[in-house]
Amino acid sequence: MRVLGIETSCDETGVAVYEGGRGLLAHAVYSQVGLHADYGGVVPELASRDHVRKLAPMVARLLEEAGLSGADIGGVAYTAGPGLAGALLVGAAFGRSLAWGWDVPAVGVHHMEGHLLAPLLEPDPPAFPFVALLVSGGHTQLVQVEAVGRYRLLGESIDDAAGEAFDKTAKLLGLDYPGGPALAALAERGDPERFRFPRPMTDRPGLEFSFSGLKTFALTTWQQQSQGLDAAARERLRADIARAFEDAVVDTLLIKCRRALEQSGCDTLVLADRGERGGVVAVRGQGAAHLLGGGPGVAGAGAADRMVVLAGAGTGGDAGGDHPAAVLAPPRQHPPPAQRRGRAHRRLNQRGWRPVMSQRGWMSKARG
Repeated sequence: MRVLGIETSCDETGVAVYEGGRGLLAHAVYSQVGLHADYGGVVPELASRDHVRKLAPMVARLLEEAGLSGADIGGVAYTAGPGLAGALLVGAAFGRSLAWGWDVPAVGVHHMEGHLLAPLLEPDPPAFPFVALLVSGGHTQLVQVEAVGRYRLLGESIDDAAGEAFDKTAKLLGLDYPGGPALAALAERGDPERFRFPRPMTDRPGLEFSFSGLKTFALTTWQQQSQGLDAAARERLRADIARAFEDAVVDTLLIKCRRALEQSGCDTLVLADRGERGGVVAVRGQGAAHLLGGGPGVAGAGAADRMVVLAGAGTGGDAGGDHPAAVLAPPRQHPPPAQRRGRAHRRLNQRGWRPVMSQRGWMSKARG
């Protein structure tokens, strides 16, 4: 079965065609970094409009590259959330319209589930169960993956995710957008011995993350140490703080990953990051040396583009299968307005919009 994958959750337009038994046939990604650079961050309305402009021509070129037509596509998979509401709506509307026109199924795939299933597209996929570290933009989560569709949330960030902390710290240090890659590049020139930042929430049991305080610690260090320095000394200080910050994030993730493996009884760790923007180097650069150096039980999944994962997820992630096994059900049907409770639901209904998917409703929360 050939599946067209569509990814529009944030500031990138991604499309891919995946076939069970053959793998990836073609893919393309368009980045909006240049569009948002003048604003210092992603502007949701601009992102949505750019997806509208780019999707149709990208899909047309993609099918031409692969030597396919709409008649050759057996299903359409699109990102159903989490992400920017307007951007998600563009991908969902476009994907469902194509599916309706081609008379094929359409399935909404949870963004985070796409990351979890990424290793199943590798030549040597890990066996279930395994623990996955999701480091994707606004999410930092440890998830036990027991099978396709069976996930257990072990721990997550309680405030800033690692990616958010990278971007915010970069902005505090005066780096240009996108801040994550700039901070990572700067850290390569830093002295690892000059500063040692705290490793948040590692002095207590549990698998939750917190990086908001680390961001504040970096700002305080900069403000205290930068007074009276010349330009060259300030640049060295900036690099040293970036290195200390990156090391603290990486060490924190490493400690929590080891705990997760011990508590779950799994012997395989999968690293799934937001590789296209490089906002988090926890599974790349010095972070990759830290984490991937842990041994053969560690597998990296950051190389798989999200839209490729979505297309593969639409086939159930089964490299040997040829069936339309949807990973997630289509967006749930909400009860009529009269049955809804709470002001939030009433407001959403009055605006004619409903959430496509609950951010937490796709996996069970670990207890204890």
